[in-house]
Amino acid sequence: MKRWAVVLLPGLLLYFLPLAGFTAQQRHLLGIFVATIVALVAQPVRMGVSVVVAVTLLALTQTLSPAKALSGFSNVTVWLVFTAFLFSRAFTQTGFGTRLGYLFILRFARSPLSLGYSLAAADLTLAPFIPSDTARGGGVIYPIVRSVATDFGSEPGPTARRMGAFLTLVAFHSTYTASGMFLTGMAANPLIAEFARKIGHVDLTWGAWFTGAIVPGMISLIVVPWLIWRLARPEIRDTEPARQLARKELARMGPLQRNEMWLVGIMLCVMAGWVTSPWHGISNTFVALAGLSAILLSKVLTWEDLLDERKAWDALIWFAVLVMMADQLNEVGVIKILSAKLFGLMGGWPWPLLLLVLVISYCYVHYAFASMTAQVTALYPGFLGAALAGGVPPMAAALPLAYFSSLNAAMTHYGTGSAPVYFGAGYVRQGEWWRIGFLISVVNLAIWMGIGMWWWKLLGITR
Repeated sequence: MKRWAVVLLPGLLLYFLPLAGFTAQQRHLLGIFVATIVALVAQPVRMGVSVVVAVTLLALTQTLSPAKALSGFSNVTVWLVFTAFLFSRAFTQTGFGTRLGYLFILRFARSPLSLGYSLAAADLTLAPFIPSDTARGGGVIYPIVRSVATDFGSEPGPTARRMGAFLTLVAFHSTYTASGMFLTGMAANPLIAEFARKIGHVDLTWGAWFTGAIVPGMISLIVVPWLIWRLARPEIRDTEPARQLARKELARMGPLQRNEMWLVGIMLCVMAGWVTSPWHGISNTFVALAGLSAILLSKVLTWEDLLDERKAWDALIWFAVLVMMADQLNEVGVIKILSAKLFGLMGGWPWPLLLLVLVISYCYVHYAFASMTAQVTALYPGFLGAALAGGVPPMAAALPLAYFSSLNAAMTHYGTGSAPVYFGAGYVRQGEWWRIGFLISVVNLAIWMGIGMWWWKLLGITR
């Protein structure tokens, strides 16, 4: 009952009490959304149950039409997350994921920390070419993480702390950091560049974006895995026995089997499709679904395997509802009202202080979003306009907000497409995920708005 009280009290207050500047529909939607987010934290019931109740209430109270309440299931990112879970199953079921895991152990397992850095380096290398943290993190890196953890004898539950929790957290926090470092690292980044050109009259080219990110980004990719190693230190310290086992197992496995070869060929085609999507115009989701179709037609996975993948169906349900509610908050104007209230307090501030407050606000408002693209669309123009109106130099305003359009994914297990994939593995409890994510968000703010500001001044971006 205490958990239900924590969930219902803020939701009921927002739903029934009048709020200045809010219509009844806006208030009702905000109340149900806040109650749902609190329910995901307090967990009086399973996450899937909470979101099913929420979407039902939205329709029964006529806050949203039935079609809008279910519109999250047509969101392409939701289906990309779903497909990523099935790619993970294919890597595991064929044994190719295990093979990759042994290769990573053999090559990089000098220590747990060096293994974590190797995953971060792999993601950074792929980021310029795969403009989706869901596709890159969830579809490519996550299956490797899962296989490596399993080969260390680390499974969700009592053995999670052996290795799986550490690797999961390092891989996730590296994924969105790499997304922020390249213009082509995340689907919404080109949209940000367009907003910057139209509103701030600055040209965020590929080179300008990367040059501004290289120093703070590399520092983040060095510091954050080390910090996770301190906060979620793996129980396994001596990795030499695992490397010896890897040599033996790779010899026993022999050459690639038929299903492994099919999977490798299909995934190379999927990766090529993701990399070249700006040219052929097919969305990453349908490239992934084409890959899944090939996996099913080649019998790498069967239809029964797909139906048995409970984590994929679970993520499809709860992530779709959260995306829908975040989109509707933007559509009915709730986010705009909250932003206007924030901006009205900042007149006459020194521009460095104004920029810092805006970036911090832009980062933490992401608690209300289940999509980085949705936040960019809803808030980036307004926050950039507020910074420019307060006297912030255009490039100095455009770049930090652009970078934190990816870095803001740190805090929650629903804030970007790869988050539910990593969280859904079950290695990290929700409370720990949020606690560590918040601490890393503070560290990233210190790096990017501290060392980053010095670097941008050196480059002549801020004067």
